[in-house]
Amino acid sequence: MKFTLKDYQEEAVNESLNRLEKASKRWREDGDIHAFSLTATTGAGKTVMAAAVFEALFYGDDSFNFEADPSAAVIWFSDDPSLNEQSRYRLLEASDKLDFSDLVVVENTFNQEKFEPGKIYFLNTQKLSKTSLLTRGHVYKEDIDDKQQNLFPDSKPDLRAFTIWDTIQNTIEDEDLTLYLLLDEAHRGMGKRSDSIKKEKSTIVKRLINGTGTVPPIPIVWGISATVERFNNAVEDAKNRATLPNVIVDSSKVQDSGLLKDTIILDVPDQTGQVDTVLVRRGAQKLKEITVEWQNYAKEQGEENLVVPLMVLQVPNTPDKGDIGRALDAIFKEWDEIDSSSVAHVFGEHTKQKFGGHEIEYISPERVQETKRIKVLIAKDAISTGWDCPRAEVMVSFRPAKDKTHITQLLGRMVRTPLARRIPGNHRLNAVECLLPSFDKKTVETVADALMKGGSDDGSGGIPGRRVLIKPIDVKPNSDFGNELWSYFEKLPSQGIPSINAKPVKRLTALAQELATDKILEDAGKKAHTELHKALDATLVRFSEEIAEARKQVLVVKGKTLITDMAEETKSFDDFVENADYVVIEDAYRRAGRIISPDLARTYAEYLAEKDQENESEEEALFAAHIVIASLGLIEEVQEYLESEADRISKKWLSTYRSQIKNLSDKRQEEYRVLKSWSREPMDKELSKPSSWVVATTALENDKETQLPSFKKHLMCSEDKMFPSDLNSWETEVVNKELAMDDNIGWYRNPGYATHDSLGISYFHDKKYSILRPDFLFFSKKENGSITADIIDPHSHHLSDALAKLIGLAAYAEKNGSLFRRIEAITKIDDKLMYLDMTDQRVREEVNKATSAKVLFQSEYAQVY
Repeated sequence: MKFTLKDYQEEAVNESLNRLEKASKRWREDGDIHAFSLTATTGAGKTVMAAAVFEALFYGDDSFNFEADPSAAVIWFSDDPSLNEQSRYRLLEASDKLDFSDLVVVENTFNQEKFEPGKIYFLNTQKLSKTSLLTRGHVYKEDIDDKQQNLFPDSKPDLRAFTIWDTIQNTIEDEDLTLYLLLDEAHRGMGKRSDSIKKEKSTIVKRLINGTGTVPPIPIVWGISATVERFNNAVEDAKNRATLPNVIVDSSKVQDSGLLKDTIILDVPDQTGQVDTVLVRRGAQKLKEITVEWQNYAKEQGEENLVVPLMVLQVPNTPDKGDIGRALDAIFKEWDEIDSSSVAHVFGEHTKQKFGGHEIEYISPERVQETKRIKVLIAKDAISTGWDCPRAEVMVSFRPAKDKTHITQLLGRMVRTPLARRIPGNHRLNAVECLLPSFDKKTVETVADALMKGGSDDGSGGIPGRRVLIKPIDVKPNSDFGNELWSYFEKLPSQGIPSINAKPVKRLTALAQELATDKILEDAGKKAHTELHKALDATLVRFSEEIAEARKQVLVVKGKTLITDMAEETKSFDDFVENADYVVIEDAYRRAGRIISPDLARTYAEYLAEKDQENESEEEALFAAHIVIASLGLIEEVQEYLESEADRISKKWLSTYRSQIKNLSDKRQEEYRVLKSWSREPMDKELSKPSSWVVATTALENDKETQLPSFKKHLMCSEDKMFPSDLNSWETEVVNKELAMDDNIGWYRNPGYATHDSLGISYFHDKKYSILRPDFLFFSKKENGSITADIIDPHSHHLSDALAKLIGLAAYAEKNGSLFRRIEAITKIDDKLMYLDMTDQRVREEVNKATSAKVLFQSEYAQVY
């Protein structure tokens, strides 16, 4: 893979491969057919995950311990040829093993007896319609009654030996081939489930799933989409098809990864009436501003044209071309650097369109992202599903309020971050803006709820950590605070979620590669392997007896011979032992390589062979080394020791070269942040100073706006040095009390989602790690004039994870307490705010023994706040 998979992507790929392996085995052995789905929110990287799966399916993958399936042929099916083309492009972009010849677009001229193994064939609904050149001559059983079944000759279209259905049938019936079907955007084309579903004609997708006429059902079906409920229902209705557990990607992990924008900003007019032109001008101004923001960021990072933002002008399905022309007039007047050549449309007509005095060309959706001269894109709803354009940063929608679903769907396609990573400290560059001229406050509240709580058909809503703000303002670092406070702030340790699939050896070698790339550590890869060779040498001594026993297992093959005495009618088994040959030993060596990593196995074999003085030839020495490594692979303790050493070296290097890494560009620092997350336990990472936040000034509820209270002395503020914040009664009481203290110099409302400027604390609950983000940091000065900080976290004790969070906070205080003056967890008991002081060792001990958060706050270890 050209891309490093995110932790959740790696987990989903591993689970998907597990399902495919089971399904193919059961198909070959018993003829059973299976299906399962992969559900992941829009922007999670489903095509990247599919690329990793197909790389492993065709070529095998040691990191997933997956053997290649040499019989595999794949149909990639969607209902849109442009969506297929975009998927094909992304597969090529993500994979370093799949090439153009492996990804076959099935055109009307396609004419093969069978699909070839090792290839992905792209099909769409139109190509399988009854009028398609690919299907002419095929008789659909459901279209004729039983009496007519034998009356139709096996006719074919002119100059064509096989219909596409013949190709599918021949592939399925070939014992040397295994046909897999991937349904892209699997919720489409399924229809709605009803009691009369069996009476309805099968859709094309259902023919693939269930078979049609003499064409049997495709053996293995894999559905991928943001919402696969219809797919799952269709599979349940299929005859004789078993289902495997679906793979479901945790949307909160996707949001935390930085692949999705954190904030959606909605602008809505205060009054109804003809305000379209006003908001279009405002949209153009926002596009102009965000373009300058990206240009400044690119200059700061030393890269040109990093991101060229785009505005999507969303219009009704039957638009007034004069209205669009007037909107373009307003855009060009506001930003005179662009003109008609900077605009394109994606209408179904696929021809040049005239809007007012402007002639606008057509562009296919999959080309928009790469065509950077296009700054404004005019669209209806054809791109609401399956199309992504990460540089789309602003949307102005002319859709009426009744079309709120179309708006949430399209916004769901615009949430992918342009650089596939979060921009540290700049909320504006991690946001998408939507202006809604035709919406009132009540309807825009419905849109906000859909985006935050779910409900849209493409899964664009319901993501923890996403913010939807209505008419917010920008706040910047407070000029009252100098470098001393911010330097202290940046040294405060934050934590991330550790990886359940952490591979310490893989992490060390990847870290070495990054350090070498950045010229921080010369020959880092060689040095990493040298250290690991020393660790393996130590295991040869430490586990010498176990290795000697394992060596015997490698060098011999044991089995049983069945002897049948026909006269006596008896059976008996005799044991046999044979010396292992070269093939068996090499297979054992490869299995060991999957355990300790293939690259390390290779370099350690070379290292052992070079030291070997007993064998005369290099080939013999290398073969002897393979026997040693094969033996090591059978001993579990060897893997544990090797991984602990790899982990120790990684931590040492990350700590030693912390300052050099900190001086790198944001893009390069992100690589190291990812490697830090490849740990089995929470690892500390430093905070980033925020440069720009986007915050709400009003709360919108039940069609009523309420002004939010503002507070002084916040580290981020507006021009009047105030910070608006939506605090509940507990939080307001805490802030007012802390700000009233004589030694307080400032405070920080810790962002409640995974930004680089949010302090996170890892805790374990319900068999997985999660992140607690304490509400507040308060800063004060010690008697000697140095700065110190307090973590104050008002948090309800009623929640199911309340105790787990206290345990996580106690562990954080145990490790990092010396950097803080106070670390306090607060809750309300009998109308009194009570706190637990986590800097007190006795309190931490009680927290770790407790069975109830409430009992802790009612105990002698809690104090009145």
